[in-house]
Amino acid sequence: MSATELKVQLLLTGNEIMSGDTVDSNSALIARRLSELAISVHRKVTVGDDRELLAREMATMADAADLLIVNGGLGPTIDDLTAEVLANVTGVGIAAHPEAVTHLEQWCGRRKLPLNAANMKQALLPAGAKIVPNPIGSAVGFELMVGKCRVICTPGVPGELAAMLDGIVADLARRLERPAQRSILRLQTFGLGESSAQQMISDGIPDWPPEVELGFRAGAPQMEIKLTVDSSDALPARQRCREQLEQLFGDHIIGEGDCLLGERVLELLRQRGATLTTAESCTGGLIASMLTRIPGSSEAFHAGFVTYANAIKQAVLGVDAATLASEGAVSEAVVRQMALGALERAGADYAIAVSGIAGPDGGTPEKPVGTVWLAWGSREDLRSCCLRWPVERTLFQTMVAAAGLDMIRRQLLGLDSEPRYFSQRRA
Repeated sequence: MSATELKVQLLLTGNEIMSGDTVDSNSALIARRLSELAISVHRKVTVGDDRELLAREMATMADAADLLIVNGGLGPTIDDLTAEVLANVTGVGIAAHPEAVTHLEQWCGRRKLPLNAANMKQALLPAGAKIVPNPIGSAVGFELMVGKCRVICTPGVPGELAAMLDGIVADLARRLERPAQRSILRLQTFGLGESSAQQMISDGIPDWPPEVELGFRAGAPQMEIKLTVDSSDALPARQRCREQLEQLFGDHIIGEGDCLLGERVLELLRQRGATLTTAESCTGGLIASMLTRIPGSSEAFHAGFVTYANAIKQAVLGVDAATLASEGAVSEAVVRQMALGALERAGADYAIAVSGIAGPDGGTPEKPVGTVWLAWGSREDLRSCCLRWPVERTLFQTMVAAAGLDMIRRQLLGLDSEPRYFSQRRA
């Protein structure tokens, strides 16, 4: 069977998804990974932890699909029902699976935990089930045929699902009669919106080739531009499209694949043997967090300072009390002093400093909510700018932190042109 002929459905289960306590990111991840094989998801259903409803959906969906991926309900608690319900749907018994037991013993042994009855529940699988390895978590995945439909059951923990999908996708590729030659190039950008990017492409590249599929995935703070081709013959056309995109807004392109702003900044710093420090007020350490979540960040990032109160700006970073009194914490003079103080105390080569009004309160007519002063650069070349992001507090912090990283990225690359978002956000 070819990828386009394969009928695939997704069944997600969990009361926490239905209540909104957990946001479903797993179905998007599964769909993106399947798209690498040119496989499309035909239908997706989400149900709570209800035996009758889960059994009805499993039977109905398996009857209409070639492949059904069930996500969630494999854990050790009483509301994890997937294995039990699938056994009932197929009319088989449920028992401890030797491979699953061995996996649990090794998992608990590495953590020096007892293998208790609750954990053992994860090894109780339908008779005839084939194990799908889980390299991270305690609950193995498994698969079983329901009529003519292959049912693959996966855990709901996003990290575990991601780790298992490599094997699942590779196995699907081997089974397809005509494996797809689909190739996806993902370009990560910052400072562009979907509508603006689409209009720029429509105006700047009116002869976009039909064999190169253009897609966007908006997020905060980055936006992904996706170029997909279904044959190697279309790769030259995609390369031309990429070159044209770089001409249109190349300075907004951070990198390829899953590249993050923090990752790119650290890479540029390492190339120069340089270090970076941060002085944060309104972002509360988010810039430092975006850097330290990258493995190996300690090579280029040694210290960051969260100086929320004015007294701490003075005591920790040496900001002048008279400047704070006359200019206010959200000012060019203060944010530049924060940056210079951080550079001195951390002994770093570059700094990012931010001070702003995240809201929802605290604004004035002169400095409304959403106002932020940023400073970035070195002792010899310290730059600053005032921007406004009148959005809710969390998004404000995210975008300000990203803007700080983006500006130091641009300085490290020697990009002197202002980003497009300056014309929209400059105060």
